[in-house]
Amino acid sequence: MRVYENTSPLAKSRLIFSSYLLEQILVPNKAKLILGLAVPVLAVLLGWSFASCELSYFELRADLRDIASQNAVQIGLVPESTDDEIRATVVRAAGKYEIQLGPEQVTLQHTGTAREPTLYLAADYDVPVKLPGYSFTLHFTPSSAR
Repeated sequence: MRVYENTSPLAKSRLIFSSYLLEQILVPNKAKLILGLAVPVLAVLLGWSFASCELSYFELRADLRDIASQNAVQIGLVPESTDDEIRATVVRAAGKYEIQLGPEQVTLQHTGTAREPTLYLAADYDVPVKLPGYSFTLHFTPSSAR
């Protein structure tokens, strides 16, 4: 312990307390502090990895429903699209959300009557998730079904 000759007793006690605080409380708790900060950061990274994939899935599912409704065709604004054109539209919609989708991964099913046709669309894709030290694949199958 250092004692300064021209220091008041109050200042000496503050010096002693601050050195005690530094040596006994803060230094051993550095590991706890680092761990306490690392855990929430890791949770945010994990959460973002999953959340971004799920958000893309929900957005694509909404687009599939819009495409399958074929509102413009039903009111006569545009002629009916071919299956290949519909698949290309779905692939473009998936690209907006950074989903790698090929035309062969899009399923089309025409049902209903000639007066009221119904189009069912579905996609089947995997998304690789890369985390520090670990990676895996999530599988998604969005469809136009309600």
